[in-house]
Amino acid sequence: MGKLGSMLQFEYTDHAEEKLAERNLDKKLIESVILEADKVIESRLGRRIAQKRIGNKLLRVVYEEGYQINIIITAYYTDTERY
Repeated sequence: MGKLGSMLQFEYTDHAEEKLAERNLDKKLIESVILEADKVIESRLGRRIAQKRIGNKLLRVVYEEGYQINIIITAYYTDTERY
């Protein structure tokens, strides 16, 4: 993760907490996608979407980026062809 990763903090919305539990997604995995994304897309409402290919799926993490904290909104797997 390097120096930046150790300074950066992550906060999860209640929605994110629910969806991660439902989808059996680990927080360390979610945070690594943000820190080591294959691609980051600007989204609506000032949000960003970090994407990383994992096996034959694409893991997408929707978050709001701050100076020292990222707020995780949701995360989900999808087909790589979709995005």
